[in-house]
Amino acid sequence: MSKIGLKLWNINTGNYLREAEKLYKLGLYDYIELYIVPNNTDKINLWKNLNVPFNLHAPHFEHGMNLSQKECFENNLKLYKEVKSYADVLNPEYIIFHAGTDGDYRETARQITYINDQRTVIENKPYKTLPFIKGNYYVGGKIPEIKHIIDTANCKFCLDIGHAISAANALGVEPYTYVEEFNKLNPIVYHISDLDTKSDMDAHLNYGTGNLDFHKIFRIISSNKFITIETNKKSKDNLDNFVSDVKFLKEYL
Repeated sequence: MSKIGLKLWNINTGNYLREAEKLYKLGLYDYIELYIVPNNTDKINLWKNLNVPFNLHAPHFEHGMNLSQKECFENNLKLYKEVKSYADVLNPEYIIFHAGTDGDYRETARQITYINDQRTVIENKPYKTLPFIKGNYYVGGKIPEIKHIIDTANCKFCLDIGHAISAANALGVEPYTYVEEFNKLNPIVYHISDLDTKSDMDAHLNYGTGNLDFHKIFRIISSNKFITIETNKKSKDNLDNFVSDVKFLKEYL
């Protein structure tokens, strides 16, 4: 049976905390995938006190981590230490990393090898960066890049469906075939959101508001995996959008 995950950030310590606790007790989801915004180690115990299973997501380029560039190495290690401080308390099964921006996937593999955390999971990315990102391209949008990182650093894989489809459109290949090829890398976790499947930009839309063919996706992906719902939350007071997306997803599971 696949496990359903709620994606939150460690700075979401207001109403989302109470909502997350309530929905877990109702059995709506199985774990929280917590994104670690740097300089917030003081919030660790707030999350620990939820008594919910956790997985973690390391900071990405937007918050200063870029594993694909040598000059970022020391800062990347500093940021990883913050993530590890959460991991030491929350005991995640996996920690997701992005491969970086405007760099070299071989450098990403080197840095992940150096970090040497057996819980490391590398996530595929779109190819084109979002307009507000100061970068030209993401590392990890191409299948050979992710395969090299997995094989060299001996880490696991997170297949983000929206990222794969966006990358396919940017690279001029058929999107669902690209998802199938990525799926051959045996992901342990999936990120699923809706989107415009003809766009080269990822959108993290709520389920049913884009045109993703969920029937086709669930014929491609494997069962008995982690599935993190990475969709928009329109309210800062509740997780109603997440509740609707869980109900939508369970029709396919």
